[in-house]
Amino acid sequence: MPIERIYNRAIVDELVRRQIEPNFDFRDDLDVEWAGHPNWYFRISKFSIPFLKHRSVPRTRFLSEGVPDDLENWVLKPLYSFAGLGVVIGPTKDDIARITDRSQYILQERVNFAPVIETPHGATKAEIRVMYVWLDELRALTTIIRMGRGKMMGVDHNRDLEWVGASAGFIVG
Repeated sequence: MPIERIYNRAIVDELVRRQIEPNFDFRDDLDVEWAGHPNWYFRISKFSIPFLKHRSVPRTRFLSEGVPDDLENWVLKPLYSFAGLGVVIGPTKDDIARITDRSQYILQERVNFAPVIETPHGATKAEIRVMYVWLDELRALTTIIRMGRGKMMGVDHNRDLEWVGASAGFIVG
């Protein structure tokens, strides 16, 4: 069966971590239309966040630009990771000292999520991420809502808790 379009949600780090070998190589020059080309992950990732200056975007800097004195108010993130892998909330000076290539990490101002959603198992925090598309103009399309009661959002970081995970909210109009 010919394949004309691939909707890509694969994350290369996850394929490597789980030792999954697809029947093709993402780097091959394939005669398909990509909906989310694998290389976009590397262009858009956390690398762009330090350049975004807006009240809705937590202050972010490359680790190579220096270390603030109040590390407990920051989050250390590898540039090219996903699902919270390698993230350190409130890193210590020792955490920073272990990093050999500081150009591959960012420090992002810590966001303290408030537990505002009442559940049968206690209050839960929520993080809302918005996905935009740009056709003729920028337009909000959909969201992912990540919920958690631990330090980080999402199922991987709240495995032993109930009423955590993800959902979606749709934008009308």
